[in-house]
Amino acid sequence: MDHHDHAEASCCAPARMPADVGMPLARPTDSAPPAPAPAPASPPVPAATDAAAVSAAPSDQRHTIEQCAIPAQTFTMGDATGDGNPGDGEWPTHAVQLDAFEIDATTVTNADFARFVDATGYRTEAETFGYSAVFHLARACDDADIVGQPPATPWWFGVRGADWRHPGGALSSLDGLADHPVVHVSWNDAIRYCAWAGRRLPTEAEWECASRGGLTGARYPWGDELGDAWACNIWQGTFPSVNTQQDGWLTTAPVRTYEPNEYGLWQTVGNVWEWCNDWWNADYYAVSAVANPGGPASGDVRMLRGGSYLCHDSYCNRYRNSARSSNTPDSSMGNAGFRTVAL
Repeated sequence: MDHHDHAEASCCAPARMPADVGMPLARPTDSAPPAPAPAPASPPVPAATDAAAVSAAPSDQRHTIEQCAIPAQTFTMGDATGDGNPGDGEWPTHAVQLDAFEIDATTVTNADFARFVDATGYRTEAETFGYSAVFHLARACDDADIVGQPPATPWWFGVRGADWRHPGGALSSLDGLADHPVVHVSWNDAIRYCAWAGRRLPTEAEWECASRGGLTGARYPWGDELGDAWACNIWQGTFPSVNTQQDGWLTTAPVRTYEPNEYGLWQTVGNVWEWCNDWWNADYYAVSAVANPGGPASGDVRMLRGGSYLCHDSYCNRYRNSARSSNTPDSSMGNAGFRTVAL
């Protein structure tokens, strides 16, 4: 498959609703969904149930995902191949110095997240609000459970009863999905998991460095070309109506599908978007700190990296190391999850 440059394609819906990511999560009403609640100014404090669980066992017995050691280094961050989407802020390329860190080899799975929920009784924001965003071909619900459909991205439905345990809606389950990435988790939910596990979300600089696997300026974790075989879980066919599933997956794939990069990370691009700790700002790279940048001091939306199973060159080419997107901290959707970093 040859790479096609669609950097000028319109890839985003209105603000706060990146088309390839999802729709903002909000409480359903009888009419159109209202605007999401204001984003918190800082990471939420873990609930009492989380705090009790934190003291119950050492964190290294709670979070059991294999770790990848990323050496201290200076790397070039940003789009070096000219594929970036206008407005996403992938330029200018710039040198970033990072201390050594350890990051999860995979995204957090349904089995991993279930241990957290079983230990704490935590309820995700999708469960609290009562619905989440589901891609139209993946929905498993009665028509009466559809509570919203954004006009700009009609392939997304707000589905009552959709949550991490029911990724397609009330008629779906996690049967056979234990080793798939957990989805329908908001940034706020991911922070709660991190508090319980004694972990944190990666900065976007850490995420990009780890995804690159030591390759300078490469488009993908393995190089610049997709090759003749599918190397990541993205859309095949005609988006958004026909997915030929040549790679075997309509939605998520198990977290250890395909091949890891040179640092040992699996599926940093494709499969699911991954929450990072940073606030998002399209102009941040021009003012970014050189050493261990942590992103803007404030903002309205949080960073997402890596693209998902819905990425396709005809619409969204964000399944790249340097690609950036964002959503509100309380948004949840069927194609976003997270991986964590050691404190």
